[in-house]
Amino acid sequence: MSGLAGLRSPRPALQQPQWNSQESLSAVRAELGERDPLADCSVHRRLHDQLTEVARGEGFVLQAGDCAETFSDSGSDRVMAKAAQLDDLSQLFENIAGLPAVRIGRLAGQYAKPRSELMETLPDGRAVPVYRGDAVNGTEPTLESRAADPKRLLAAYEHARTALRTLDDEVGDGRPYTSHEALLLDYEEPLTRVCACHGETYASSAPFLWIGDRTRQPGGAHIAWADSIANPVGVKVGKAADHGEIAEIVDRLTARRPAGRLSLIVRMGADRIGHHLPQLLERFGDRVIWICDPMHGNTIKRATGQKARLLPAVLEEIEHFVRILFAAGLRPGGLHLEVTPAAVDECVEFPSELCSPAMRFRSACDPRLNVAQAQQVVGTAAKLLSAG
Repeated sequence: MSGLAGLRSPRPALQQPQWNSQESLSAVRAELGERDPLADCSVHRRLHDQLTEVARGEGFVLQAGDCAETFSDSGSDRVMAKAAQLDDLSQLFENIAGLPAVRIGRLAGQYAKPRSELMETLPDGRAVPVYRGDAVNGTEPTLESRAADPKRLLAAYEHARTALRTLDDEVGDGRPYTSHEALLLDYEEPLTRVCACHGETYASSAPFLWIGDRTRQPGGAHIAWADSIANPVGVKVGKAADHGEIAEIVDRLTARRPAGRLSLIVRMGADRIGHHLPQLLERFGDRVIWICDPMHGNTIKRATGQKARLLPAVLEEIEHFVRILFAAGLRPGGLHLEVTPAAVDECVEFPSELCSPAMRFRSACDPRLNVAQAQQVVGTAAKLLSAG
């Protein structure tokens, strides 16, 4: 089954790398188009069935994992540690809330990141392209490392396939599902397939994909691609989202499709969600699954310039989210978290901790919750749901 390697959207696509060789990119796309699908079409249909139950209030999505996966951190032991953490968090949630958790890992594909700036200024004054994830360039701050190399897309495929084999061998029975942001269309388009059984087009890179807050333009290439596939998809919605644009997206991605097809993943910040979320609920209500991303709207910086997140703000946004949904007569549908099983101090509990650098900051991009923090966040959400 060949992918759509030759199909390029004529629509504008934001946040795409400036690849260092168009000839190499064409060859890579062609090769990806001939490779085996990473996720079979039956997997996304099984996930869609479970998300339909979530849409009815009979389940809860727990989506968690790395901010940006690195190739060096995708060995079998690390993959199993991440899967085990997601399973532990899911069991914690189920024990408290009494609802089944749909386990979705930010795993086996989260190798690319959108960025606010094209260039990064180093302490010595030199400017280099920003790091965009291992599928694009390297973390080392040199011009050579930061060049956007299309061959890294093939490496991303190989690392994803290795991680999926590990999950199949060690976990089995479809737990967890994998997901990533559908950012790099030069990766997603060639891996788009047509199901021989049902004749539908689907993304074979993962069962669940989401479109980020920076690339969800109604007339853009990412939404057009999301509209073309049968997979359940998510769309990130930040505090600055234009509600008219979101209405266009919801209409387009839910038309003639069953419940559970579309999740709106709100990332507004603890201080803004109380204003913005009720307005969205009035317009879309039970047409979508509502998922809370309490991480990205609460990103701040330490005095040293390192990114950080305050745990109380994360908890506050979740509390607002749950209470606003209940007040509207709707069921909260899930959490979208950046977590790690590693012993890190990337997120902090007290503002005073922002005055000093993190001694164990291991993320390739944004701060993640460590084991204890993730348990506190999930446990708090579960208690709020059980009380409602």
